[in-house]
Formats: sequence, structure tokens, C-alpha cells
Amino acid sequence: MRHPPGTPPERHSPGTAPERHPPGTAPERHPPGTQRPRRRRQLDWELISCGIHGHALASTEARELRPVDALIAADQGEVRWHRCLRCDTWVALPRPHAAADQHPPDREAIVVPLRGKALRDRIVLRLIACDRVLHFLVLGLLGIAVLAFAADRASLRSGFYRVLTAIQGGVAGGPVQTSGHVGIVHDLDKLFSLHTGTLREVGIALLAYALLEGVEAFGLWYTKRWAEYLTFVATAILLPLEVYEIINGGTVLKVVGFLINLAVVVYLLFAKRLFGLRGGGAVGQAERDREMDWETIESATLAVPGPVAIDAVSA
Repeated sequence: MRHPPGTPPERHSPGTAPERHPPGTAPERHPPGTQRPRRRRQLDWELISCGIHGHALASTEARELRPVDALIAADQGEVRWHRCLRCDTWVALPRPHAAADQHPPDREAIVVPLRGKALRDRIVLRLIACDRVLHFLVLGLLGIAVLAFAADRASLRSGFYRVLTAIQGGVAGGPVQTSGHVGIVHDLDKLFSLHTGTLREVGIALLAYALLEGVEAFGLWYTKRWAEYLTFVATAILLPLEVYEIINGGTVLKVVGFLINLAVVVYLLFAKRLFGLRGGGAVGQAERDREMDWETIESATLAVPGPVAIDAVSA
């Protein structure tokens, strides 16, 4: 993104009201990108998205601009300023003289990109989806490992105790201990004591839960409403169990996992208005749609672009 020399980049909030002027006076005219930026009190999802995917420009291949196009583009000599429909930043590009299109498309034909709450919701839901993908992979591998162990439990048990006996006899130099083990050896003792049928049930349960996490991840990535409810119920049910585990033997990882799941539950319940809370999903969808309509985009324009002497800008 380029701006006139010596001037700060423009930045203002989607949905904010335009500057007010005294009655009977015309609004102050500034070249795009030269207004003083507004302070942001929250994370700017629009700039983050534009930094990753690039600006959303309505039309860079139009020979001429009409007065109705002033909201999205402005010519100044050999430079054409394009307004990003996602973050409202003005971007300077060389003016096209041999473009294929006569004019930019009408507003009805322009697809407004996600912005405001709609963009924030998609980013947050996809972050949750990435967390669920990690759960899917870990639980799936554990389930496969448990089933493989159950299929060859006898030979593995025999080999484990044979190696354990050799280590104890060679290193400890005393009588071989068959009980009272601690640490990972104690955990393996408990695992080998389980019946094959029980191990199979545990493996199948792990694979089933991994599948559930995978379904959640798929639905959240594509911002499906049913996935929000499924994720809320599946996560909220496990919170009491996580609290019990923390009380009886908490670790840093368990506490971090609990806090992440608690944040997911609170976000889905209040921000996504599940179960009719705060007006329900219809109210939330109306707010998201309102932040993406042309009236809101027009109100976010703080000044009318005016002519200024600027040299040609290279691509």
C-alpha cells in the first residue's frame, strides 16, 4: 500500500459515523489516505485479514469512473486510488488506460467481503476448528494404538516383563520386583492388567470421540450453526471432568486445556448467542449483515477524496 509522501495511512472503523461539519459548509476534502487515523480499542480483524489475503478492491480494470464510483475509487492524475471494501484503506495504483471494462461494476454486482463481526466470527471459529483438528489427530492416533495393543496384548506383555526383569537383575542387582512399580512402569502394569475386551472398548471410544472432534472442526471451519451447538455441548459436558482432574492431580497442560475449553464455551454462548441468549442467532446475523451493507461502508468514509498533485505511482 502506498500513500502520498509525508502523510500517515488512513484507518477508520467500519460502521463509525462520518465527521460532522458546521451547517452550510461543505465537507473538508482530502486525498485518499491522508486523514488522521482513528484509534482502535480492539483487535483489527480487517487489517489482519488484508495482511494475509490482500486488499479487497472492487475493480482495478475500468477505464473511467462515474460519480457513483467515488465511494470505491478516485482518479488523481495518473494515479487511481482504490478503496478496500474490507479494511477501508485507500490503495494507490497506476491509472489503467487500456482496461477491458468501461466502468467499475454497479454496487449490486459487487460482493462485499466479510468485515466487522462477521469477519471476527469466522476467524475465531476457524481458530477453534484448528484446536479440534489437533484433538482429532491425537485421539485418533491413541485409539489406533490401543486397538493395535489389544490385538497383540499377550506377546507384548510377555516381552515387557522379560525386558523389565533383565533391567532389574542387571542394574539393581537384587531380587526382581513384581509389584510396587511407580511412574510409567506402574501405568504399563495397569494397562497390561486390563482385559482385551476392555482395551477394545477404550480404543473404539477414543476413535468415536476423535470422529466427533473432526466433525466439529469441519463445521466450525465453514461457520455452520449446527457445529456451534455441537461444539458447545461436547465441550461443556467435559468441563466438570476437567475440574475434577485438576483438583486431584492438576498439571500446567491440564489447566491450560481447561481455560481454552472454558473460553470456547463462553464465546459460543454469549458472542454467538446460542439457545436464544441475547436475542438469539437472528439478532446476531442482522448485526453482521448490517456491518456489510453499503450504507455502513459509506458511513465509514471520513472525508471526500479531493484532487492533489501526485506523481505517477508504479505498480
